[in-house]
Amino acid sequence: MTPSAPLLTKGVLAQGADIPAPHIEYAEIGPLLVVLGVAVAGVLVEAFVGRTWRPRVQVPLAFLGLLAGFVWTIALAWDGVPHHVVAEGALGVDGTTLFLQGTILVLALVSLLLIADRAGDRSGGHFAAQASALPGSEAEQRSQAAGIVQTEIYPLMMFAVAGMLIFPASNDLLTMFIGLEVMSLPLYLLCGLARRRRLLSQEAAIKYFLLGAFSSAFFLYGIALLYGYAGSVTLSAISQEISRDAGSETMLLAGVALLTVGLLFKLGGVPFHMWKPDVYQGAPTPITALMASCTLVSAFGAILRVYYVAFGTLEWDWKPALWGVSILTMVVGAIVAITQTDIKRLLAYSSIAHAGFLLMGVIATSQEGLSGSLFYLAAYGFTTVGAFAVVTMVRDAGGEAAHLSRWAGLGKRSPVVAGVFTLFLLAFAGIPLTSGFTGKFAVFKAAIEGGATPLVIVGVIASAVTAFFYVRVIVVMFFSEPEADGPVVVAPPATAIVVAVGVTATVVLGVLPQPILDLAGDATTQMFVR
Repeated sequence: MTPSAPLLTKGVLAQGADIPAPHIEYAEIGPLLVVLGVAVAGVLVEAFVGRTWRPRVQVPLAFLGLLAGFVWTIALAWDGVPHHVVAEGALGVDGTTLFLQGTILVLALVSLLLIADRAGDRSGGHFAAQASALPGSEAEQRSQAAGIVQTEIYPLMMFAVAGMLIFPASNDLLTMFIGLEVMSLPLYLLCGLARRRRLLSQEAAIKYFLLGAFSSAFFLYGIALLYGYAGSVTLSAISQEISRDAGSETMLLAGVALLTVGLLFKLGGVPFHMWKPDVYQGAPTPITALMASCTLVSAFGAILRVYYVAFGTLEWDWKPALWGVSILTMVVGAIVAITQTDIKRLLAYSSIAHAGFLLMGVIATSQEGLSGSLFYLAAYGFTTVGAFAVVTMVRDAGGEAAHLSRWAGLGKRSPVVAGVFTLFLLAFAGIPLTSGFTGKFAVFKAAIEGGATPLVIVGVIASAVTAFFYVRVIVVMFFSEPEADGPVVVAPPATAIVVAVGVTATVVLGVLPQPILDLAGDATTQMFVR
């Protein structure tokens, strides 16, 4: 060591001693911390609790964690919605964020009932007994015979939910990228754990992982370009630089485009939608329900935050592109769904079409568009979880009766289940007195007021097309003769509760939507924090 080295070291230490400790508003990010804490606790349970006791510990732990996070979110909103950035500027806390996070938490609670319901499959649950065993191998048969239950799914789910909470609340792009990865990586694993059709499930996981990695790369490259343009990854700083027109327009537009690719992938917007049908079909149905509801809410919340906060002054550049994406998403989702014969793939293309409807709320760029989108997300989430819960109930010898032909005559075999599924399909179609009608009306109205009347016309036509294939399923259930070896309906208590919650939300939000509309309106009074 040279004589000057000790002096240099002392200087660095002296400078380090002056660095102020970061100020973290723990109370305002409490829901996120609770969910992350429970996820970590779940990992410790896997390490130290015996195999037979793990399910008895993991399920209540996850349920209480989600419930505590939801109650904490309500308490934050009840005490007066804060409207500022927290955690050294990494996260934004405002009414819109709390509404999105509350929606995610309550939908995750409902999805957890499906995930934990072992009676949903005659072989002991929806998930493989041993994820590492080859499908059909002797090791898999031994693990099934021993009654081994996957309990890693609960901490994985909690980490995914934590990422979903971070994603729409992020105030800078690096935090948003971290939220994206924390949300996505557990879902890649969960998609490959189906007990039935193991190869299809593993194929879905691989496709989701590879395509998700590509989309994350686009997202990260977009962050790099925007940092090069603005010298910051904070959304408000990017907005200020755009207002000043201080950098290269080419770098800016390229960064916006690449960032949009990553966001639209999670939303399932065309042409970044191809993962959705395969993953929805191959994943365990409870995980499909979680992704179709919570992931959609999280991804759309992130899109709203990015376009309203960072790119609000650039709307004349990105609006035409989103017009095209919205039209393609509605049209492709509606038309391709007509050709589907698998129930889960049909619901996947239905989800794609609904993503196109939701994009109208972004294009409206108004408080009405934002509040209408929030209501739409809540209404669609409950209906979706309920619909996938019904799918888990209709079973034959090979597991879930996924092919549409197997649903023939279900209205005669089990009129209640068929009637409930009909209600969900009519809500997807936007029939009056259902939550789907109110959600579409709110978004379409905001789009018209925002000057997007041609887009609304396309949306109405796409809605009519989607109604066709929804009605086709209803006709198959009620106007076809049941097969002699047709499926049976298995209605475990937890799944029945999920269906009841879905039916209640679909009816109440259709008949008496005003309280939730007012709540969404109050949440968006100040829009997003900048």
